[in-house]
Amino acid sequence: MAEQMIELLPVIEQIEREKGIKKGDLLKTIETALISAFRKHSGNKNLNLEVHLDENTGKIKAYHIRKVVEKVIDPDTEISLKEAVELKPKIQLDSDLKFEVSIEEFGRIAAQTAKQVIIQKIREVEKENLFTDFNSKVGDVINGMVYKFVGKNIIIDIGRGEAILPVREQCPREKFNIGDRIKVYVMRVEKTPKGPQMIVSRMHAELIKHLFRLEVPEVYDNTVEIKDIVREPSSRIKVAVLSHNPKVDAIGSCVGVKGVRIKSIIQELMGARIDMVSYSKDPAYYIASALSPAKVLQIEIDESKKIANVLVADDQLSLAIGKDGQNVRLAAKLTGWHIDIKSESEKKSADTANIEQKMDDFTGLEGVGEKTAQILIKSGFKTIESLANASTENLTALQGVGEKTAQRIIESAKNTLEKKATEVNNVSKKTEE
Repeated sequence: MAEQMIELLPVIEQIEREKGIKKGDLLKTIETALISAFRKHSGNKNLNLEVHLDENTGKIKAYHIRKVVEKVIDPDTEISLKEAVELKPKIQLDSDLKFEVSIEEFGRIAAQTAKQVIIQKIREVEKENLFTDFNSKVGDVINGMVYKFVGKNIIIDIGRGEAILPVREQCPREKFNIGDRIKVYVMRVEKTPKGPQMIVSRMHAELIKHLFRLEVPEVYDNTVEIKDIVREPSSRIKVAVLSHNPKVDAIGSCVGVKGVRIKSIIQELMGARIDMVSYSKDPAYYIASALSPAKVLQIEIDESKKIANVLVADDQLSLAIGKDGQNVRLAAKLTGWHIDIKSESEKKSADTANIEQKMDDFTGLEGVGEKTAQILIKSGFKTIESLANASTENLTALQGVGEKTAQRIIESAKNTLEKKATEVNNVSKKTEE
């Protein structure tokens, strides 16, 4: 057995060199394996054993440890104080006494068992080291080669192991063949019976950030910061960038002279369409930029509801919305605002309909004809409530409205509101009944 262990030393050293498993760790594993083998050979799993393996010579020393007790219950694990004193005069109760075991007692079966356990332990250590190595790459972008296809998933050779690119992390527009070189973002590492499994992505925003860092020096040194990235499976991408140097144009830096920088990124992403967006704390400016390449005429912001009403020219409407609403959807996702887009003609129609509705509401009031209704609307009165809350002086300041007419309008507006309130209350009572 000792000779066989001496022969294993060169193998252990080779494993250390080739697989990066430390020799000391392997020797400890072997010592544990030898203890298991000896217990199995002896038929007693409760034996307290120690095994020491010399890392230079490969020689083994094994010890059977027994506790010193007053009265022996288990002779395999205990020894009486009387017997212990004969062997070691100064020994005390509850001390451990070691007995060297002849290695030859292991026999051929024990040696074979030890080798099998050693191989298993070595594999476990190798798997653990590989898991640690893989886990250190989570959050990074790595290079690999398409190795094979399993269903719709792609298996990628990454050198010391394999990574899986699930179908949900693939871009539908990207097609790969076996042998293709590929860059992927490492999402996580999972432990499986066959070893660590790396899960990677071609859709993750960090992959795009990595490509920009590679191609754009200003992004690499953080002169230009990528604030956010949004992407859809069809490979439309919006990238919001901010320059920390007033002399550096964030979008120009990322695009490069004649688009050379962004073309390299687009090529790596297999033709993905990338819209560069200027980030701003001003929501109106940021939203207008996020809707590029469409040009915005006007934006009205509702801070409380985070709603942006956007006006575009008629010929820009389809561009602003995008195919199947993709452009406005990505812009909303990027900015965090709900975006409602209207063309000039749509707004004009809506305004006309709104004015007509107000005209109908106002002409129903006492003292308000069509001409007076037009004057009220142009003067900023938009609802019956605004008229009910108006003062006589407010209305008499308008052309063609006298004091008595003003009073009748205000009184009629109040009566109309009271009537509506009564109707609402009656409906509520009927509903409760």
